Amino acid sequence: MTRLTLISRTGCHLCEEAEAVLDRIAAGQWIRVEVSDSIELERDYGDRVPVVILDGKEHGYWRVEEERLLRDMARPPGAPRL
Repeated sequence: MTRLTLISRTGCHLCEEAEAVLDRIAAGQWIRVEVSDSIELERDYGDRVPVVILDGKEHGYWRVEEERLLRDMARPPGAPRL
């Protein structure tokens, strides 16, 4: 199971920035999902992309909080986040 998912939109400059951050800190450990591929994703996240999902839960949106994400990724899946 991939721990990190980025819900993104083609042509979104914030999404491109988020992708670059994830490539730098978690290369090969994340997947990208196009928000427009799903009505549910569009409804839930359409105006907030990019959205970072860690272990199936929303971690943040618009900007990647790099230090917080690295800290939370260091915890085992399912461990409480601070």
